[in-house]
Amino acid sequence: MNISKIISIAGLGGLHKMIAQTKNNGLIVESLVDKKRIAAYPSQKMTKLEDVSMYSTGDEVPLRTIFLNIYEKEKGGECMSSKQPDLELKAYFKSVFPEYDESRVHVSDIKKVLNWYTILKASGTMEEPEELLSEEEQMKIKNAKEIENSKKSNLKNTNSNQIKASQSKVKAAGVRKTGVA
Repeated sequence: MNISKIISIAGLGGLHKMIAQTKNNGLIVESLVDKKRIAAYPSQKMTKLEDVSMYSTGDEVPLRTIFLNIYEKEKGGECMSSKQPDLELKAYFKSVFPEYDESRVHVSDIKKVLNWYTILKASGTMEEPEELLSEEEQMKIKNAKEIENSKKSNLKNTNSNQIKASQSKVKAAGVRKTGVA
């Protein structure tokens, strides 16, 4: 699940994916619900989902972690509807995120998280658990692959350089310098 380009825009329902940046620091965004593209301007309040976290009894927990907990609890399926009674929503959220701070996380926050999860699930943004690695883990894997590829290419370059060097020695041996410039 990559939520780095997913944003919520105040005044617009649903979630949006950042597509491009405009000349005046605005964004072109695409709705995850109906796939319509619109321009979003800096004067609008926009929040990246990767920057959102929820209060817990300890440190704040990133929203991504909560989405992963829901995904694992539901085995990749749909979560509880946000239209259920408040007590049922709190009980469900407690089962997904047991350490949430009940005094600072309101029912409206729980409903928003469940709505966002439903939108992400419907849009296909949620992926298989093997691909739900943190960005740091993904970077480590990517760097390891790049190092492995660079070693292979360096080995090929070294071999080709040795061949070219040996060919140039052969050519140089047949050239006679006369000393005339």
